[in-house]
Amino acid sequence: VLRFSGARVSCHPTSPAASAAWHAGRMSRRELVVLGTASMVPTRTRNHNGYVLLWNDEAILFDPGEGTQRQMTFAGVSATDLTRIAITHLHGDHSLGLAGVSQRISGDGVRHTIGVTYPASGQRWVNHLLDASAHYRRGHLELQPVTTDGVVPPVPGRPEPGFTLRAERLDHTIEAVGYRLDEPDGRSLDPALLARHGLAGPVVGELQRAGRVTTPDGRTVTLDDVSGPRPGQSFAFVMDTRLCDAVHRLADGVDLLVIESTFLDRDREQAERWGHLTARQAATVAAEAGVRSLVLTHFSQRYPDPTEFWREAREVFDGELTVAQDLDRVRVPHRRRPA
Repeated sequence: VLRFSGARVSCHPTSPAASAAWHAGRMSRRELVVLGTASMVPTRTRNHNGYVLLWNDEAILFDPGEGTQRQMTFAGVSATDLTRIAITHLHGDHSLGLAGVSQRISGDGVRHTIGVTYPASGQRWVNHLLDASAHYRRGHLELQPVTTDGVVPPVPGRPEPGFTLRAERLDHTIEAVGYRLDEPDGRSLDPALLARHGLAGPVVGELQRAGRVTTPDGRTVTLDDVSGPRPGQSFAFVMDTRLCDAVHRLADGVDLLVIESTFLDRDREQAERWGHLTARQAATVAAEAGVRSLVLTHFSQRYPDPTEFWREAREVFDGELTVAQDLDRVRVPHRRRPA
């Protein structure tokens, strides 16, 4: 079954087996929920920025622009889902929604701690947004300003998320950072190999924890005996920036790249002046980096036709491409096959 909307085509399986596999993939909750796709000025069809990455038990809200709280309602994302808020920079289209979202977190009585990550130079604006109006402060926000490139600390009190989140400084008109999530490589249990070695039930969990078990007949079975390599998955989020080395490092080999393409290439001089990328530049980065799925967003209101971005990107990038619209949902691609 094909669904065409704007410049996107997606395919959903129709056979029972394929449908079951597809729904099992959805249950892993690895997808991007697009809340808003405008740049500085929202339009009739595009809200200010906002993106939620669902990754197993984690939900990271990136760049909550004005109106994000309402867009979350439309998208079915609850404040109680959120585990981290990651802000690239403190321009309003990327941060004004922090006031409403933080008050919603308090109003809903979210019990767990939510980390808030942002460039340290934006501290005063973060303070203003969190204290924008009178409200009962019942939410638990852990402020984690970024002072240097590197791994973002985990959120206190939360289980290990199973990935690292890294921030790197970009090149915009004010200090801005991009983010990259990396899951380490692991191993996947093979049911056929487990059956061959006669392993089932609680002993399988013991094997996963200890790496080896001894069977009742005295044999030692290791994790490698009953599993195969499982490549880790990765995601990168690159907003307002000119081309710079950090853009390429963040995008290098990721499964899913969300990247701004504020301008079309015919306006490249404007993009350079205001610290932005064109669709062609963003797509070229993705092609050179070996990105599997590319999401273009953060469009200037001067361009009414989104297919222009599609055509420009397609000239240089032949992977999975989404020209984002508000309330889109983009799945993280299936794991790469082991080498």
